Amino acid sequence: MDDETRYEAVSSRDARFDGEFFFAVVTTGIYCRPSCPAVTPKRANVRFYASAAAAQGAGFRACRRCRPDAVPGSAEWNVRADLVGRAVRFIGDGVVDREGVGGLARRLGYSARQVQRQLTAELGAGPVALARARRAHTARLLLQTTGLPVTDLAFAAGFASIRQFNDTMREIYASTPSELRAAAGVRGGTRPGTRQGASGAARHGAPAGVPLRLAYRGPYAAAEIFDFLQARAVPGVEEVRGGRGARTYRRTLRLTHGSGIAEVDEHAGSRQPRRPRAGLVCPAARGAAGGWLECRLHLTDLRDLSTAVQRMRRLFDLDADPFAVAERLGADPLLGPLVAARPGLRSPGAADPEELAVRTVLGGPPERAAELVRTYGKPLDAADGALTHLFPEPAALTGAEVPGAVRALCVALADGAVALDAGADRDAAERALRALPGVGPATAAYLRMRALGDPDVGPLDGGGASPDAWRPWRSYALHHLWQAAGTGPGGGQPAMTAPVQAPTTSRQANSSISTPSPMHRMTVRVAAHASP
Repeated sequence: MDDETRYEAVSSRDARFDGEFFFAVVTTGIYCRPSCPAVTPKRANVRFYASAAAAQGAGFRACRRCRPDAVPGSAEWNVRADLVGRAVRFIGDGVVDREGVGGLARRLGYSARQVQRQLTAELGAGPVALARARRAHTARLLLQTTGLPVTDLAFAAGFASIRQFNDTMREIYASTPSELRAAAGVRGGTRPGTRQGASGAARHGAPAGVPLRLAYRGPYAAAEIFDFLQARAVPGVEEVRGGRGARTYRRTLRLTHGSGIAEVDEHAGSRQPRRPRAGLVCPAARGAAGGWLECRLHLTDLRDLSTAVQRMRRLFDLDADPFAVAERLGADPLLGPLVAARPGLRSPGAADPEELAVRTVLGGPPERAAELVRTYGKPLDAADGALTHLFPEPAALTGAEVPGAVRALCVALADGAVALDAGADRDAAERALRALPGVGPATAAYLRMRALGDPDVGPLDGGGASPDAWRPWRSYALHHLWQAAGTGPGGGQPAMTAPVQAPTTSRQANSSISTPSPMHRMTVRVAAHASP
């Protein structure tokens, strides 16, 4: 995309490009998202940046109307498996805040200088600047949603000193922390109620709940993703409250500094900026400008806030680009009608990749994983509804009494032989998984799709139609086929439709299907990726 095309997107306030790039106005000194409702500036006064950090580094402050720091992340970083893509995912997960640039470089297997050079070349900012932008957004969020004392808040957001915190907030938002809090009508200096978690007394004055809006772009098929999660909810760790259309998904989180409970509502908020011109996007994706899911995070330590937010965003696939997915898959004769029927269908990730791996390899219904939770999981200090435990860490599942395949997986996770963190090398992780006993190609591919967030995991190759035309969105094709298998678009019903039980072999999947239509032949291969 060239600058003239970007300016056209700005002129039409096209929300499809929010997070894909940012623009700054030299006459006002602010930077915005493409859909900003302000008057469109003259082309001569506009500069474009690949990241908010790059715009901040050039001396621009965030717009107070469109809040560009709060946009969904670019789906490009989920697609890419190179150094830059992995680095962005690691930074989003808080690695630079916890381990520094050296720790990031070690995880990537490159020198710190090479990481700096690559990120600066593509994003206009290095890892420190990208992490700084992330910290500033977290601090603004805490200022405007909690009454936490500013001193505690600064360290909870990841700043090393109060002076660094004050200087950064003034530079990025052109306001002092007190002014940002006053503008939101939040009373500061008081410690809100704290929640007791698995780690005991709450630290850093953790609030009873931090309210958030988890933004997404384009249409969002909330009912389908809540159906998916509800069918797989492990008692004690997850629960879904309410009826369809008004559900709340709740789960416990094991985090770096403590623990937490996340709540996400099914009913989505929305905003309606000017629509892009007809003909620019697939009809299945047109007409939805994006919105948000309401979320509340109850944390024992607020230093985990940014990490918890990123994990919930990955679980609900909120950084996806449904317009690009619909454009590619909607042109396929097999998938076109399915995409039109379910615009905004997402590919759920994982709030805890290691947990998902254990559950998948263990197999069986969710109640089987619940037995592991009751036996080896760490109890919360006080049950919260149906939530009673944290899912056990891999190190707790290495005893002789644990099923062999699960034990081998947990030993590999505990000693680092298998890495499933946010920026892990997907190819290396899949190879390591397949080398373990009890982990076949279908299971490894399923974990690559969900635990590692790969949007391009296709059906196992078993002949018939090739999914190569669906790249790089084959994971979304899988979910459309799973949904179609459940609704039965013509012909007979396949016996396995986004199954709840553990992955089966391709031969077992074939034996359960009798209808020879092209849709069902494809669904046979899809069934091999069934989740626990």
